Amino acid sequence: MNKKPSPRIVLFNKPFQVLCQFSEHEGKRTLAKYINTPDIYAAGRLDYDSEGLLILTDSGALQSLITHPQNKLEKTYWVQVEGDIHTRALQQLEKGVSLKDGTTLPAQIKVIPAPEVWERTPPIRKRENSPTSWIELRIKEGKNRQVRRMTAAVGFPTLRLIRYGIGPWNISNLGTGKSRECDLPSELETQLTALMARKTKQPKKHLHQKTNRNAKSPGGKPSHSKKRIARK
Repeated sequence: MNKKPSPRIVLFNKPFQVLCQFSEHEGKRTLAKYINTPDIYAAGRLDYDSEGLLILTDSGALQSLITHPQNKLEKTYWVQVEGDIHTRALQQLEKGVSLKDGTTLPAQIKVIPAPEVWERTPPIRKRENSPTSWIELRIKEGKNRQVRRMTAAVGFPTLRLIRYGIGPWNISNLGTGKSRECDLPSELETQLTALMARKTKQPKKHLHQKTNRNAKSPGGKPSHSKKRIARK
């Protein structure tokens, strides 16, 4: 039996104020400015004002593995917040925060030194002589703009948000605006194979639906609505 080809995977360190889509939108920068690899699609969302890891792939099954909450791939964020964050706020974030769309799941959190990362353009806006703190937050869910809402809910608004990692992938040694291809980590091969097997057994109802780079394809290709702006 011929072995199915491995999915193509591209890690991209998304700069500040770049949309997670290829189609043009209101003159804003998009992935098309940085990514020339054909037939790959963003797996998941990252807010326009957020930076860091975005994974692109040509595999619909891998996109589902990365984005679906039931697969529980951990996402790691480096977050700069306004103020000198205290223990009580950290405990609230760790336990779960009540938001309009429900209470967040327990998270792992710790205070970290300011990471050695690229300068943001434009720089963050902060009050003069006001302290800031950096935290590392690890979560396994993906509510809309979740991290920003979590820190605001405990009284420490987010000033800068960098997604450092998703599951086994991270942006170590990857400059802002840069990308690199990588192989599928061995620890995910079994999960992906099982997921692809389930997809194969599902009935295909829309085999003749027209598609483009930003639309859903019936064969399991990742997709995004042409006008949809990805947010996290």
